Amino acid sequence: MIKDIMNANDSATPNSREMAVLKENFPSCFKADGSFDIERFKEFLSDKIAVTGEGYELKFLGKNYARLLASIDTTTVVVPDEEHNSKPENMNSENIYISGDNLDALKHLLKSYSRKVKMIYIDPPYNTGTDGFVYNDNFKFTVEELSEKLSISEEQAQRILDLTKRGSASHSAWLMFMYSRLLLARDLLTTDGVIFISIDDNEQSNLKLLCDEVFGEQNFVEQIIWRKKSGGGQQDDYFVTEHDYIVCIARDKVYFSLNEKTITKSSNSYNKVDPDTKKKFKQIKLAKWGSAAHKEDRPTMYFPIIDPDGNDNYPIAPDGRPGRWRYGKASIERLIAENKIIFEKINGEWVAYEKEYEPTEDDISILKERSIFYDLVENTSGAKELTELFGTKDVFDNPKPTDLLLHLSLLVFGEGERGIILDFFSGSASTAHAAIRLNVEYNRNIRFICIQIPDKLDSENSSQIKAFNFLIENDLPTTLDYIGMERIIRAAKAIKEEFPDTTSDLGFKHYTLVEPASDTLDKLEKFDPTENKLFADKDILSDFGKPTVLATWLVRDGYGLTADAEELNFAGYNGYYIGKHLYLIDPELSNKAIEAIVVKYETDGSFNPENVVLFGYSFTWTEMEALKINLKRLKDTEKNLRINFDIRY
Repeated sequence: MIKDIMNANDSATPNSREMAVLKENFPSCFKADGSFDIERFKEFLSDKIAVTGEGYELKFLGKNYARLLASIDTTTVVVPDEEHNSKPENMNSENIYISGDNLDALKHLLKSYSRKVKMIYIDPPYNTGTDGFVYNDNFKFTVEELSEKLSISEEQAQRILDLTKRGSASHSAWLMFMYSRLLLARDLLTTDGVIFISIDDNEQSNLKLLCDEVFGEQNFVEQIIWRKKSGGGQQDDYFVTEHDYIVCIARDKVYFSLNEKTITKSSNSYNKVDPDTKKKFKQIKLAKWGSAAHKEDRPTMYFPIIDPDGNDNYPIAPDGRPGRWRYGKASIERLIAENKIIFEKINGEWVAYEKEYEPTEDDISILKERSIFYDLVENTSGAKELTELFGTKDVFDNPKPTDLLLHLSLLVFGEGERGIILDFFSGSASTAHAAIRLNVEYNRNIRFICIQIPDKLDSENSSQIKAFNFLIENDLPTTLDYIGMERIIRAAKAIKEEFPDTTSDLGFKHYTLVEPASDTLDKLEKFDPTENKLFADKDILSDFGKPTVLATWLVRDGYGLTADAEELNFAGYNGYYIGKHLYLIDPELSNKAIEAIVVKYETDGSFNPENVVLFGYSFTWTEMEALKINLKRLKDTEKNLRINFDIRY
């Protein structure tokens, strides 16, 4: 497992990933000693491409280092949050939230989700100088090692290490940070997939060039202008900056297409007809209550309106708790004047609702006509959304509004379509929130994968104090990932209240990526299977834990993070079976258990795992040899099985 990866990483080079692709597709271009024959390769290309010695390209300090980081495998393990994942709303969920460095997470995902993600949206650090971006990584290359791996001088190697070890917010540092991640992300996209990247003027031009390098400039689709606010400009020296950009790049533009229209919500939800206008509408509760909508939080939104009996009607929950209205007094008065508020009597009490009319053809944005999202600013605010969910302001800086993410998602996913949305800079989890809304309100079947590094929040940092206090008040760990997870939980609860009959997946599985402790790594380094023929090292399994070993292997072998292996009992010994793999993790594999495994193969027609995988530290040499010898018997049976015996360290 980890030891195997560490050994493989020692020989990794910046072009390891690319060379593996060439070896698979152009084996005749490799000589007997493994070297690449560039002249032979040119012959394959000669009738299509003019090979030149010079060309246009993006250069920056650390470019090859970034490619090296994309080539080496992660040594982190996948730790399932068993308490969270076993809750009824989560146990069958196909949504995923990963706490960990996104570089490590992308490497894990590639083993199970390569070419399976239809849409990626990311909102990376903008490198403004005030957004807290500083490049740091935990790779422990020496100057000499890096010089040898990258074939550069030690002086150049030192300059790169200065960026990575001492921290930097330079353009080179930002490009190095993004390059390795985009290289991996590209391989997750389906053939017709697309990536949307939010950015501002600080790195917009560099991002465009970087995407041309990673995806090919022929796959550039559009640089969308998103008008994020109206007015302001106190911080601007010359022009008022009201917009950001969203760079849109296809995996392969030949196969990529956009839905021409952002389709309206399912007509099934607009189940009432206004007798005056004859328009279809649906009812939305005008009042909010619960943990995120106390009267005390927004006193200006707690006031009476007149009900049909002529009495004052306040935003009171069915159990008597005071809440608040969704809007302020001026907005409520406007809705009353426009006849957009109706009352229904429930359990003898009048309950106020807002009418939301079904959009007409004229209301539907036809995106092919423009690349400026100027119509999304008027009634949409990510900060306001988060405040309503959390009941407190400024927990997270500049969260993206879910309407923006919905707008993008509806361009990609058609009615009833199934697919995956990935956000590997999840932040406040706007993307996950939007995905839930997309499924419930727009009849899609989308799964989300969100990744967020669990940065520790600092109670002494003025920009983090509100987030820190919010987590403390809610008895949650004070790391940034818990802001996103709490947002998903609260958003799902609010959507369930609004759409009680929905059968959409409102939960998520949670996993944390963990680097093994130094003493565990020492044990791995010292363990020598050739010298430990009589004794297994049971401590190593206890250091990781069986759920972690199994989850890490399931992802590695292509089954994904939400797969469940079947637990089988072999004469008192538990193994785990899924697809083509039988996993043996626990120590003390008896001869009776080995015989039971062989009998299972021989007598159960549905049991045919081609790979028997062992956690090498759990088994003695004698146990492994006995299992190997007995499994060879299966070659002479009716099944004629040839079992791949895979011992992982």
